[in-house]
Amino acid sequence: VEGIRARGVEQKLICIYIHSPCIFQDTHNSSMLNNHVLGAFLHSQPVAGLSRPVEIQFWHDMVLDDSNAICVFWQPGAGAGSTGSWSWQGCETTHREGTVICHCNHLTYFAVLLLPAGALSPAQLASLTHISTIGCSLSAAATLCTLLLCCCSSTPCPPSSCRQHLRDNTTRIHMHLLAALLLLNSSFLLSEPLAASAKGLCQVTAALLHAALLCVLAWMAAEAFHLLLLLVKVYNVYIQHYLLKLSLFAWGLPTLAVVAVFVFKRDTYGYHTISTSEGHRNTTIVPSSRCWLTSSPAHYATLCYASLILLFNTLVLGRVMMILQNIQQQKGQARKDWVTVLGLTCLLGTTWGLAFFSFGIFLVPQLYLFTILNSLQGLLVCLWYVTVHCRSKLGSISNTSR
Repeated sequence: VEGIRARGVEQKLICIYIHSPCIFQDTHNSSMLNNHVLGAFLHSQPVAGLSRPVEIQFWHDMVLDDSNAICVFWQPGAGAGSTGSWSWQGCETTHREGTVICHCNHLTYFAVLLLPAGALSPAQLASLTHISTIGCSLSAAATLCTLLLCCCSSTPCPPSSCRQHLRDNTTRIHMHLLAALLLLNSSFLLSEPLAASAKGLCQVTAALLHAALLCVLAWMAAEAFHLLLLLVKVYNVYIQHYLLKLSLFAWGLPTLAVVAVFVFKRDTYGYHTISTSEGHRNTTIVPSSRCWLTSSPAHYATLCYASLILLFNTLVLGRVMMILQNIQQQKGQARKDWVTVLGLTCLLGTTWGLAFFSFGIFLVPQLYLFTILNSLQGLLVCLWYVTVHCRSKLGSISNTSR
């Protein structure tokens, strides 16, 4: 009121108090402190550029500071279909115990916006996006080269035993996983540029990305199952149409699930926006958008699916480690097996478990570690496969020379 009186003219001030989370809702689904919105207006004219800002106080019983709460005002949308958004420009935020004090140089609707705990800054989001793009590009190229190498090196021959039958399928299973990784990296790289395209095309891209992710996870489980058969069930193991059944599980089921969701509930896929902690402070930085899941139930279902597969892979890894620990006679061979098993199993699933440590002080370091390791997963698998392939070739040449 003092800021208005500083203009030298007595005016009638109209105040409106609103307690609702639905009326002022932006595209980011931002949360307001106690769902309180206070509107202040002059009866005769709009007010802006006050020399002495108006002061609005919001009381609360939470632990708030500049990192998780900021004073904002409602800025109506300019175009048709645009409802508006919250903006911080012209407002300053001060925190006292139990109170957020807002000083603004204009009159409109005001609120205190709650920022997500541990949200990324725009600079962090930009760096993670660059890392993902570079890593996925390298992985896509590496997986394509490795697939060509697998095709050139695979020489089908009739299995002479059950164990030989399992070994003959090992390279083929690797090829399927690499194909799924190539599809995942390619669809991920397309998901951001296509976010600016038509809604239908973005939904198709999001469904393709979702299907690729589910297939990669399923082939990780297939790798773990195959490893379990090779190292644990060594006697009289023969599964008819083994590779076909694995393919139906790892390609068929995820694809069927995604197609069903896309047909019956297409809105599950669409534009996914990643907001930042400074998104309302810096209007020059646009939040990152890509084509992905827009439904919370679908997101949580995917997390449950991934957690079950990672749990299975971890149990298999633990079992394999126990077996290798019992090998005492051939210590050199045991060390070689350790490298092989850890290189295979860790690269094909363990690093994805970092996603479950996205909280507290671990959030930012975990996100960088997760992004680096998993965006480069295709490249790491390529290096691992080439190493094992070259070692087996050298072993064959050595045995032939003898």
